Amino acid sequence: MVPVSVFLLLLLSFVVVVCAQSNGTRISTGSSLVAGSFSVQAWRSPSDDFAFGFRNVDNNNDDLFLLAIWFYKVPENNIVWFAKEKDNNPVFAPRGSKVELTATSGLVLRNGNGGEIWKSEPITASVAFGSMKDTGNFVLVDSINGSIWESFSYPTDTLLPTQKLEVDGVLSSRKSQGNFSLGKFQFRLLRDGNAVLNTINLRSGFPYDAYYISNTHDSASSQNSGRQVIFDEQGFLYVLKRNGEQSNITQPSVGNPVEAYYYKTTMNFDGVLSVSSYPKGIDGDANGSWKDLFRIPDNICMAMRGELSSGICGYNSICTLNDDQRPRCKCPTGYSFMDLNDTYSNCVANIPQICEEGAQNSTDDLYSLQELPNTDWPMLDYERYNPFNAEECKKACLLDCLCVVAVYRDNTCWKKKLPLSNGREDSKEISVSFLKLRRNTSSTGKPQDGFPIPEGKKNQQTLIVVISVLLGCSLFVILILASMICWGFISCNKKKLAAGDIQPSESFESNNLCQFTYKELREATNGFKEELGRGSCGIVYKGRIKTGVVAVKQLDRVFEDSEKEFRTEVNVIGQTHHKNLVRLLGYCNEGRYRILVYEFMSNGTLADLLFGDRKPSWNLRTQIAYGIARGLMYLHEECDKQIIHCDIKPQNVLLDEHYNAKIADFGLAKLLKMDQSRTETGIRGTKGYVAPDWFRSAQVTAKVDVYSFGVQLLEIICCRRNGDMNDFEGGQELLVDWAYDCFQQGRLDVLVEEDLEAMDDMRRLETFVMVAIWCLQEDPSQRPTMKRVTWMLEGIAPVSVPPNPNPFTSNC
Repeated sequence: MVPVSVFLLLLLSFVVVVCAQSNGTRISTGSSLVAGSFSVQAWRSPSDDFAFGFRNVDNNNDDLFLLAIWFYKVPENNIVWFAKEKDNNPVFAPRGSKVELTATSGLVLRNGNGGEIWKSEPITASVAFGSMKDTGNFVLVDSINGSIWESFSYPTDTLLPTQKLEVDGVLSSRKSQGNFSLGKFQFRLLRDGNAVLNTINLRSGFPYDAYYISNTHDSASSQNSGRQVIFDEQGFLYVLKRNGEQSNITQPSVGNPVEAYYYKTTMNFDGVLSVSSYPKGIDGDANGSWKDLFRIPDNICMAMRGELSSGICGYNSICTLNDDQRPRCKCPTGYSFMDLNDTYSNCVANIPQICEEGAQNSTDDLYSLQELPNTDWPMLDYERYNPFNAEECKKACLLDCLCVVAVYRDNTCWKKKLPLSNGREDSKEISVSFLKLRRNTSSTGKPQDGFPIPEGKKNQQTLIVVISVLLGCSLFVILILASMICWGFISCNKKKLAAGDIQPSESFESNNLCQFTYKELREATNGFKEELGRGSCGIVYKGRIKTGVVAVKQLDRVFEDSEKEFRTEVNVIGQTHHKNLVRLLGYCNEGRYRILVYEFMSNGTLADLLFGDRKPSWNLRTQIAYGIARGLMYLHEECDKQIIHCDIKPQNVLLDEHYNAKIADFGLAKLLKMDQSRTETGIRGTKGYVAPDWFRSAQVTAKVDVYSFGVQLLEIICCRRNGDMNDFEGGQELLVDWAYDCFQQGRLDVLVEEDLEAMDDMRRLETFVMVAIWCLQEDPSQRPTMKRVTWMLEGIAPVSVPPNPNPFTSNC
């Protein structure tokens, strides 16, 4: 029996050893690696597919290393993980640094002097050993073979097969292919269940608009929303929903068996999320290379449309696709890269375009236009003309000293000024751009290359310049006089029309809006059947026209001045365009019917989002707050005529498919002339959001909107209604009073109800609360303007400690 027992024991030990080897190479505590050492350079996985150790990645510095994991048998683009700081920048280790596996702290990286640079954390138990897996995952294991830390949980820019991205998980791009510093692109799984691609502000980490979204969020049921992004063993990337369903991001690879290929998903430095493969068994053969199987998006140059970043490339540059469908950045003629070693940097004009003090016009003797077919900078135009032909478009830009490019398409002209963002050139782009360039000014007598100009030549050139200027001024005066005559003629005709017997439907300014008949809108709404909501002056219905789904607002609650109100909405909203304002598409003014047609917002109102069953993520709430602030700032300070909304509340903030906030319902907003600061109107607004100055005087300023925004900002922070006292424990008072009390006592955690995401962002949370309290000051003169509010929220302007808006009893 003894020999048999010994045999069985040996057999069992053999099986255990084989199983351990199949799972990963075992690294004992106390083991270490030294950067730049020629002894043990890496801990490799059992099949040698992956290695953990130090890699020199700086061609200009042989003494700087990354602690990394890489494909051991792949000679290029092979790093899949590296140690990083909390801000996602890499941890660089100087030559002589040592990483040691310890029982108490896991992996600890120290420099040559013994100073700690980085360590794996958090470690919740004693480490028994480490293991470099054949999956590419480095795991720390406790005494009962449980995983207590793994590299898969802290991804950098790469996912490997079997790796998952949890909620709030992020893949961050590098700055460039060879620069491992943090880049501006992210692949994230949001708390609402959507997987998105977006750019960020590198200084603050602020995420900009998504240019890809998985549409795996269901506001009606969280069970239908995403909970993980999974990159499976077959090289298939998908979102796993809470109900177990899969939503494909890519399709399963065809013709590339996993036994014969390595796979990876990478958030590339150029903003493309790619799934790529590399043939196994090449071992450094020059014929081996990574091949993209899937790219998201297919055409990143056309997909990027964010207002708040430069886009894929730098400002004033143009994105175009290479033959491999990856983006390439170039500067337009007359511009050069600010950093000649970085083609993703900003472009600057070789000869700057200058507007002289007090000047508004430029002349074609100083500037020329270069035609750029299939090219557009689609965002941030400051003027639009329609109908216009191409020649009129070119002339409009040429004579405007602010204009640097005019974009022309479909009889419409858009003028743009620096900086230009999201530039793109593509065969599918039907726009043509006219880029204004300053002419070579050497003929004006300016010395070039340091050579002096003879005195006689100087006098001759000076005379030429003087004569040219006089002729130019004469022509300019003639043009001004002709324009004034035309304007006077048109004004007289307008007065005659106003005095005559005309129909209301003929009296609206054009504003490039579509004019619908009542019959068309009745058919579009299926007899005004599906109600979306009720506003302060009408009911909104869902409709469908040729271009898609729209929101149709029927003004059936007629006020005494309803005709004037309707004129105001059409004439003002029709020429008011901003990302954070609901856009008016058309109108009907037929007999007693007055109807407005707006763009459709697929995600409903902010009230639905904030006060629903599931609290939206802190990050989403902050982005919505930024959007509302920017929209109000535009209405108050950037329109030709100031607009006061007078009824800011969550029901009047709509959310598009990407959850961009858009302010709706300007039905009773009044226009202010540029030299006015007050307007008179009857009290308008919703209880709980109305500023106290409404009740003291019929005269109000834009500060009433600031007050309402302050209330709404607190609701965004807390996800609670201001006036709903049933939401508060112990019969607590209004949200406004309660919030200030909590701020004064340092209990902001109570405001967000232990929202971990918000509490991890305590600095921004405190800023938001202080800004809200400033907005809620009883004295309107103490409230900041919306421009100041926006700057404070975005960290551009400092926020001082606000005073008590009004006395109350402690509620925290």
